[in-house]
Amino acid sequence: MPETDIIAGRILATIHPSWRAELDAAAVEAAAEWTAARIVDGEPVQPAPGNIFRALSRPAGETRVLILGQDPYPTPGHAVGLSFASTPQMRPLPKSLVNIYTEYESDLGLPRPESADLSPWTDAGVMLLNRVLTVREGATNSHRGQGWEEITGAVVQHLAQRPVVGILWGKQAQETAGVIGPHRCIQSPHPSPLSAYRGFFGSRPFTRANALLEEQGAAPVDWDLSGQDRGHGAGGEEPRC
Repeated sequence: MPETDIIAGRILATIHPSWRAELDAAAVEAAAEWTAARIVDGEPVQPAPGNIFRALSRPAGETRVLILGQDPYPTPGHAVGLSFASTPQMRPLPKSLVNIYTEYESDLGLPRPESADLSPWTDAGVMLLNRVLTVREGATNSHRGQGWEEITGAVVQHLAQRPVVGILWGKQAQETAGVIGPHRCIQSPHPSPLSAYRGFFGSRPFTRANALLEEQGAAPVDWDLSGQDRGHGAGGEEPRC
């Protein structure tokens, strides 16, 4: 079997069967094959093949809140397939995540989390999705316009058919507000240090999301990250925002 097919298979294997039923199989396979070809040609792509569709690894019906980001961290080893998350061992934390944790403390009154592991949120019904699912190392937005937006747009369209709240951070994420419905979205600047001061801080996304869920008759999310994997040791250089 050609190496491209092997890598594409690893990329696709992560998708939960319930999501396969909702997405255009040809578009998904084309994106996987395009990415696999880039890897075979020697392009350093993040995240690892098995993590590219990690946000879709859980059943489609579980999601109550969508946190939508831009594209993966471009620093080698930092992207894990969940928007704004990184490995439990990552030190220092990504600057955008530091700002998210500042708002988390302020909004929820909970202790500041210690690691970049956000898997407790995915366990609680939160999807951590990027608009674009891959990136060339060191080059933010390098894989825009390669088919990912159509796939993630289809994900958003499916989620919009039931009670859901969209937490849309930044302009690229906010392009989907019309699909979800602005009344079900929390929109603010990206938590990057370059923009967080323009309205991200003080936006109270976590408590507002739960209020919007309750208005739709859905259960609120338990945002507590005290059970996160804290990792051991250092994680290398700081990732880009």
